[in-house]
Amino acid sequence: MLAILAITTPIFLLISAGYVARWSGIIQREQMQGVGVFVLYCALPALVIRALTQHPLEEIFKLNYLIAYGLGSIVIFIGGLLLALKHQRQPLNASAMHALGMAAANSGFVGYPVAVMVIGSPAAVLLALNMVIETLIIIPMALILAEMGSHQGASVWKTVKKTALSLIKNPVLVGLLIGISIAVTGLKLPLPLFKAIDMLAEAAGPAALFVIGGALFGLQVKGMASDVGQLVVGKLLAHPLIIFIALYLMPGIDPLYLAGAVLFAASPMISIFPLLGQRYGLGGVSAAAMLVATVASFFTLSLIIWLMTLAGLMAF
Repeated sequence: MLAILAITTPIFLLISAGYVARWSGIIQREQMQGVGVFVLYCALPALVIRALTQHPLEEIFKLNYLIAYGLGSIVIFIGGLLLALKHQRQPLNASAMHALGMAAANSGFVGYPVAVMVIGSPAAVLLALNMVIETLIIIPMALILAEMGSHQGASVWKTVKKTALSLIKNPVLVGLLIGISIAVTGLKLPLPLFKAIDMLAEAAGPAALFVIGGALFGLQVKGMASDVGQLVVGKLLAHPLIIFIALYLMPGIDPLYLAGAVLFAASPMISIFPLLGQRYGLGGVSAAAMLVATVASFFTLSLIIWLMTLAGLMAF
């Protein structure tokens, strides 16, 4: 157990450092946002490009993995949507955000830093694969349903088109396309350019964790226990459980990929969740859920790593 805490504790110390930096006033909100922009637009795309150019494509794009992780995430998304619509009687836009909070992990800012410390370099490959599912399936589904529920008078086709145009500008998706293009063409990057990409990629993990900590400062959790509890349990426990089942039942899955997928799925909700929640009717619940999920994930991730160690999926 001490070996597991040696992995998870530094991660949450970096998150705490970001929180303390904002609390103490050393870094202002705008400056922290600048670090976040660096991570999103520079470090994470570089990380994806490096992963895709260091491995043959046949080693990276595992169709069975994409199917299993995609189906698992869709199952959680539909479950969260029905729970909010039928049980809580929430409108469609808020229900779509509820489902997004359960089904879209913070792969870049939390999932990757955790996974890379546990399974090593394959974590970057899994980041690229998981981002395909999240940016091309889960996020578009949530945004399309949310737009439809907002009754803005736009047709379904216009909503789909608007969502697609927004996703095309996603910097991680752009990095994914660049990496695939380089891998397919066999282009060899000049050494200075590769070293620059490598240096940016190395910065992704610690900088992302620092930003998450800063983003948590000022969030409040009051009078939202039921809604927040459902989101946190759905994201930190139900999502990784369903992903584990989906990958376990899928033939030909590397046990290391299975372990990594569970760690990604066990991460808190996607970083833009509070922003989208505010826009589409989930208000303070989304921000509170992000705060509680991030704090709780220290314990749940440690527990999941311990359980997978007992199951022989990883060793320390």
